[in-house]
Amino acid sequence: MRRVLLAVSLVVPAIGTASDGAAQSAEIAEAARSAEIVVLGEIHDNPDHHRTQAEIVAALQPAALVFEMIPQQFEDEVNRLRAAGASRDQIAEALDWDDSGWPDFDMYAPIMEAAPEARIFGGGQPTAEVRRAMLEGAAGVFGPDAEKYGLDQPLPPEEMAAREALMRAAHCDGVPAEMLPGLVEAQRFRDAGLADAALWARTMAGGGPVVVIAGTGHADKHRGMPALVAVAEPGVRVFALAQVESEPDAAESDAFDAVAVAAPPDRDDPCAAFGAPGG
Repeated sequence: MRRVLLAVSLVVPAIGTASDGAAQSAEIAEAARSAEIVVLGEIHDNPDHHRTQAEIVAALQPAALVFEMIPQQFEDEVNRLRAAGASRDQIAEALDWDDSGWPDFDMYAPIMEAAPEARIFGGGQPTAEVRRAMLEGAAGVFGPDAEKYGLDQPLPPEEMAAREALMRAAHCDGVPAEMLPGLVEAQRFRDAGLADAALWARTMAGGGPVVVIAGTGHADKHRGMPALVAVAEPGVRVFALAQVESEPDAAESDAFDAVAVAAPPDRDDPCAAFGAPGG
């Protein structure tokens, strides 16, 4: 691989005016200002989540931006293109974005553009390695730094069962039980990759601030990328924002420093691919 959490609970209304949204983003940014790493979660295809991220990034002006969506091997080219004044289309082409499986690049470009001086870092892991982690376990695939992030230690049985239940729900109860441990290992691998990228970005940026753009599941302070940052470097101050589409329960809210709720966009039933009902 690469060579005082803030006690805030903010809930953004599901429906509001644009000015209300900007005010909420400013409030979240202010709450996050003393953190060295700020993790801005999202549901990937929700445009309101990306607008909020761009507003927070504009307010914070971080020294570095880490994207789950960008593989590490592309970051130098992205930074070169940004320095040369490249267009969105040129950056998207360099990232092979149209074939990446992520939503339209125009959702993510404004986040980059909100901090023009920020250095971009890739936090994405190669698909082949994620698949290997499912089969072989996260530690063996991650390599020598696995111990640094606690990947060499198995999860306690109760915690493993809880994570398997989360994976089952995330996949609409549509995957066989025998696949669940592998999915948990893949998630641990991806979270460790994001933590590693964020800590490397912090070092390269002289201490931060660093903003991480990732799915809300990765922003979970108890199980996601912030938890692995805490294992690797306990003194680093991390702020985690969840962006969701329905009011969270108390347990969900406790896993983040702030929670923002935005109405879902029109989309096809995400469970259709699993042959299961939505929900």
